[in-house]
Amino acid sequence: MSRGMPSMTALLGLLAIAGYQNRDKLAELLKGAGGSSAGSQPSGGLLGNLGGMLGGAGVGGLLSGGIGELLERFNQNGQGETVQSWINSGPNKEISPPQLKQAIGADVLEQLEQQTGLSQDELLARLSRELPTAVDKYTPEGHLPAA
Repeated sequence: MSRGMPSMTALLGLLAIAGYQNRDKLAELLKGAGGSSAGSQPSGGLLGNLGGMLGGAGVGGLLSGGIGELLERFNQNGQGETVQSWINSGPNKEISPPQLKQAIGADVLEQLEQQTGLSQDELLARLSRELPTAVDKYTPEGHLPAA
């Protein structure tokens, strides 16, 4: 199923690697990876792997598609109320690493582990810390970002 959700997987991978605090730098790198010719794209490594998952999607597509896919996945796996608290105004509910693992699914977590080189424990720790703030920031007034 994760192959059908490349934007969500790429978004999670980027947040796990660089964290929300480096989002502006990541946006610039993604713009270059998504909008450049094949010769100037990263040829390997983390950004090459994650950029390849995005295909030609720009940052807007990554954010709107990734957050939309995340919302769908969380709803399917019993954590819809948690992710909705990040989208809506008001306090963000915390999510523990085990809850996050259930919400995103083992398939996505395995793919993230392969793409980033981080252990599943490290991915879950980083994402449970960064994801609520990132989703909250990118969904102003409770709306998904425009593609």
